[in-house]
Amino acid sequence: MNRPYIVCHMMTSLDGKITGPYMRTKAIKLPAQEYERTNSLYRPQAWLCGRVTTDENFTFYKKPMLDENAPAVPEGDYVAVSDAQMHYVSVDASGKIGWESNTLHYEDRPAAHVIEVLTDKASNAYRDFLRKMKISYIIAGKDQLDCQLAAEKLKALFKIETLMLSGGGFINWSFLQAGLVDELSLILAPLADGENKTSTLFEKSDFLPERAPVEFALKSVEKGQGDSIWLRYTVKNAPCQS
Repeated sequence: MNRPYIVCHMMTSLDGKITGPYMRTKAIKLPAQEYERTNSLYRPQAWLCGRVTTDENFTFYKKPMLDENAPAVPEGDYVAVSDAQMHYVSVDASGKIGWESNTLHYEDRPAAHVIEVLTDKASNAYRDFLRKMKISYIIAGKDQLDCQLAAEKLKALFKIETLMLSGGGFINWSFLQAGLVDELSLILAPLADGENKTSTLFEKSDFLPERAPVEFALKSVEKGQGDSIWLRYTVKNAPCQS
């Protein structure tokens, strides 16, 4: 396979939410530990999130320090670090995230080298910013993200064999609709908050075409800490085959 094995690994409430007030309760602590424990069992070399997830959890909407008069950078992709043991992949089509380091530290996971996934919409000034920060980037798409191309480049350039797809809902659905999700790994937390303005596990962007609903086949069920459940599914009717 010319791309990584991709696992959509997420934790949700009983009402399918991946964010919301339930994430701030004491009761989420043990399910969250289960999420990290099960993630490590896959021995991934990277995890991938969308721009909003990155900003909300790691960069907190900081603005990048851009030099609009920077000389033109070389065309194509940029590999700043080729021997990292772990990677954090951020899909940032237009180039907006204000990184302050090329290494991400999260929970007990190994330090991760940051890789940005851009499209041709990302400016020269932003690419120059990433190069100055020694942050790797790949170009995958002209105006919209090409998930297939991104996955192929992540394996070819960074030797990523197992990739954890970790939200938000729009990026999860984009990869699923492209036929790139091999497995769904879901930690179900015994909580619900009834919010109707928070993200769910899968959400379709307006620019994506309508497709038939995706079916899953149950692979295993395991009870975890804090009355959580670990559900594993394979995809039965992937829209595309990669």
